[in-house]
Amino acid sequence: MQLICENIGDIKNVARTILQCYSKNKKFLFFGDMGVGKTTLIKELSLQLGVLDNVSSPTYSIINEYSTKNKGKIFHFDFYRLKNEYEAFDLGCEEYFLSNAYCFVEWPERIPRLIDDNMIKINMSIKSNNRIVDILI
Repeated sequence: MQLICENIGDIKNVARTILQCYSKNKKFLFFGDMGVGKTTLIKELSLQLGVLDNVSSPTYSIINEYSTKNKGKIFHFDFYRLKNEYEAFDLGCEEYFLSNAYCFVEWPERIPRLIDDNMIKINMSIKSNNRIVDILI
């Protein structure tokens, strides 16, 4: 499935479509260059899931945990700064991914052995000033 964001207002509809079609698995991997809008989309997904906390990039903390009104916890990962995949294992990421919580993962290409076939892969790119969101199953 391909979704297109022509402007920032479209992000709400993109997030709504993703949650309506793919929330069953609760594990989402976000691929794309820096600045393509991964964190912005994750923020909107989290807001639509009822996050009570401030959603921000976990670039330095690597993992942010958010509380929701009635959807349990949401975990937001940013693996950009990992030196190697073993750091993710040391952080216990495998346990997060095996939980029933929503997990949103930026830079998943840095943790190839933790990626499961059941995770929803979202590739984001920019083409002609539009954000292209390709959802791969």
